[in-house]
Amino acid sequence: MATTADFRNGLVINYNNELHVITEFQHVKPGKGPAFVRTKMRNIKTGRTLDNTFNAGVKIETARVEQRPHQYLFKDDYGFTFMDNATFEQVVLPEAMVPFADLMKEGQEVGILFHAETEQPLTAELPTTVELVVTYTEPGLKGDTATNTLKPATVETGARIQVPLFVDTDTKIRIKTADYSYVERVK
Repeated sequence: MATTADFRNGLVINYNNELHVITEFQHVKPGKGPAFVRTKMRNIKTGRTLDNTFNAGVKIETARVEQRPHQYLFKDDYGFTFMDNATFEQVVLPEAMVPFADLMKEGQEVGILFHAETEQPLTAELPTTVELVVTYTEPGLKGDTATNTLKPATVETGARIQVPLFVDTDTKIRIKTADYSYVERVK
């Protein structure tokens, strides 16, 4: 058991008999009334985001999870297949359990969360940034760099993101997986 003082991003809790991961939280101490904690939680099974408010000091049941490194192999009719780097065992996860799957390329390292007591895989987590090659984008107009203007681009995995005007086709870029945003060019 934990309290609201133990909240941190990435903490997995058992809420309404389902596992949720805390993505954002904020302790609020209003001038009038008791303190509380505002949270955003993502349901691990469905992927839906839930906003909730907990009173300060409330006891919460936490779940023990382990993140193990895996390598993404391929996608087929059953879902996404990953291989454990240590034991070479393969794990198949359905599409609902793999957020941001369109930023994943074959051979990429990902972390898979396992429920420690049942050894059941919960979800796959990509690194915070990935490096991908732009396969198509419209050419930028010369002299149109005064403002922070973005244009659409397609990367090698098929995902569509917004990039600055100076990015061309065949440029390797770093992308933030949480919101599909452009970070920088990679040399």
